[in-house]
Amino acid sequence: MVIIEKAPAKINLGLDIVGKRPDGYHDLSMVMVSVDLNDYITVSEISGSDIIVESNNHKIPLNAKNDVFKAAQLIKNRYGIKSGVKIELEKTIPICAGLGGGSTDAAATIRALNKLWQLELSKEEMIEIGFQVGSDVPYCLGAGCACISGKGEIVECLNTSLSAWVVLVKPDFGVSTRTVFPEIDCETISRVDIDSLKEAVLANDYEQIIAHMGNSLEDITIKRKPFIQKIKDRMMKCGADAALMTGSGPTVFGLCRSEKKADRLVNSMRGFCKEVYKVRIL
Repeated sequence: MVIIEKAPAKINLGLDIVGKRPDGYHDLSMVMVSVDLNDYITVSEISGSDIIVESNNHKIPLNAKNDVFKAAQLIKNRYGIKSGVKIELEKTIPICAGLGGGSTDAAATIRALNKLWQLELSKEEMIEIGFQVGSDVPYCLGAGCACISGKGEIVECLNTSLSAWVVLVKPDFGVSTRTVFPEIDCETISRVDIDSLKEAVLANDYEQIIAHMGNSLEDITIKRKPFIQKIKDRMMKCGADAALMTGSGPTVFGLCRSEKKADRLVNSMRGFCKEVYKVRIL
């Protein structure tokens, strides 16, 4: 049997750092949406008991450092699976980009192995496994539009028909989330009104969504990589309705209500950065 799962990228319409927990993690409050830039996971049983990960992207590890491998290993250990599995990872989402590539791949792997091995896992069980891989995996298991809180494990789906074009601009460097969070100072970090953003999303109020978008991590990442601010400034100058860094960066997304405006923005940004994508909110 062969199972194929689509793994969509995500963007953060809002990301707020609520505070630091006694265990060293940070409490987060976020609004995320999926966009139609996708990786694909293909899983199939093989003889033996090994986990074999293959990919068209030669820059990513194919061993226990890979989130796809981690997810498969957790499931095998937890449920006593003896059979081997080959996982083919077709990458389109840029790596270390703030687009949730590793997390969405892990989530797709969990969904695929649940079907392949007929485990009939509940949503809660999959979230528990996913959270052990990464804090964005619980959201990526269901994707769509959602409000996320806690350390990332609390996911509230938002019923909205938000429609917009998204232009993604990824500069020629990556940012590791693990290097950004230690620099957070909860006393001075900029805050984002996630409650108001959530209300705007539920009301499908495009103007209010733009008014309340924000990312608490922008100041930290932009201080390290000032070119991100140049991307934001150019996007706004070239007609984006809004421009914001997603996740811990460095990708910046521009929102456009019309495809015509998005096309103009893409043409303007292609001479500025090599990696430019025009996508839609799913």
